[in-house]
Amino acid sequence: MFQSIIDYFSSIDPILAALYASLFTWFLTALGASFVFLFKTMNRTVLDGMLGFTGGVMVAASFWSLLAPAIEMTGGEGFAKVMPAAIGFFLGALFIFGIDKVLPHIHINFKVSEGIKSPWQRTTLLVSAITLHNIPEGLAVGVLFGGVAAGIPEASIAGAVTLAMGIGIQNFPEGIAVAMPLRRMGMSRWKSFMYGQSSAIVEPIAAVLGAFAVTFFTPILPYALAFAAGAMIFVVVEEVIPETQQDKNTDIATLGFVGGFIIMMMLDVALG
Repeated sequence: MFQSIIDYFSSIDPILAALYASLFTWFLTALGASFVFLFKTMNRTVLDGMLGFTGGVMVAASFWSLLAPAIEMTGGEGFAKVMPAAIGFFLGALFIFGIDKVLPHIHINFKVSEGIKSPWQRTTLLVSAITLHNIPEGLAVGVLFGGVAAGIPEASIAGAVTLAMGIGIQNFPEGIAVAMPLRRMGMSRWKSFMYGQSSAIVEPIAAVLGAFAVTFFTPILPYALAFAAGAMIFVVVEEVIPETQQDKNTDIATLGFVGGFIIMMMLDVALG
């Protein structure tokens, strides 16, 4: 079945493939958010474990799918070979840092909002935080497909599809983690679902923009891959991990992180 998927994505325009793959990641977010139609609350231990799993997938994807290919496709030796990845990684983290300081948002398990002061309601601030989280995920998928379109040997359809699968897998619990707190705050099931799924709408947009950028400016691919990795790692360290440490479930969250890392690593090495 995986080969059939690869064959299909190989037969269409890579930018269109980036759109379809990122729509798949959005769909799994929506599928997770739809759990609010079945449950009103979710055990905090389960929620922290799922958030840990999300962080593990993102960290593994950052290395296996983004940083390693970025270094591999760079010519030269020693520091010259690793500098594009280092620069891109730093710029990606700096990009999310800048948005984090400007965009009004609040994390799931925190009470104090961040960014510029805003009259936005708490629900809007929560969705803003997850939307910020999803930008680098969509970008990561897009730049890999863009590399395929540009004919870069180190960028493959299999690798791009595998990355989309991994991000989609971690988006499922992420959808639950967004929608459930909104439902617990008293929001209706339908509104909780709509807010939950809308947090991932940014992924197809970021994916298409990333694919276009790499297609027209091929030399930036190593920087773009590392940029997405730096943005994802910043999100994990600044947002995901701290949110799992707010209660007494640190061990469960850590095991979830390990599980997510292993699954993404296995997917990337076995399929990508």
